[in-house]
Amino acid sequence: MRAVLDACVLYPTVLREILMGCAAAGLYTPLFSERILREWVRATAKLGAVQQDIATGEAALLRTQFPGAVLREYSNIEARLLLPDPDDVHVLAVAIGGSADCIVTFNAMDFPRHLLAEEGVERRDPDGFLCELWSHAPDTVAEVVNRVHATACRLSGETFSRKSLLKRARLNRLAKALDAAEG
Repeated sequence: MRAVLDACVLYPTVLREILMGCAAAGLYTPLFSERILREWVRATAKLGAVQQDIATGEAALLRTQFPGAVLREYSNIEARLLLPDPDDVHVLAVAIGGSADCIVTFNAMDFPRHLLAEEGVERRDPDGFLCELWSHAPDTVAEVVNRVHATACRLSGETFSRKSLLKRARLNRLAKALDAAEG
């Protein structure tokens, strides 16, 4: 499966680490453009210059780890597309140009399913997308999530539950699925 990752799913660190961990494990092929990466980095500016510098470094790392994931921008495709938010047309153009199966985003209103379907692309919320990956490879997804959880606890100096971490990342269904599997 080929999935374009919208900037809004790259911005939360925990979500990005889980998505990229699943990609590194071979569960799907991530796709994004330089513009998507710039939007993510720019979104971190509200957290301060240090956080923006960290995001810039993390974006560079993604380019290195997933060299085939960074697609060019498709202005010729953009010119024929219409979405509720014109600033999101480039994301759909990348999906079309990159032969993506879906766009992973929180922005449901900006990516109407019927418009995406006309282009052969689905809109997937991150929780549903990760649950689907889990349904095909539960051990692998659980391993990725557990690794991200351990790292988050170590970096914060606090101990908190995996479930609370996933809920903060808006991954409620994935948290329930993982808990039920261990139940």
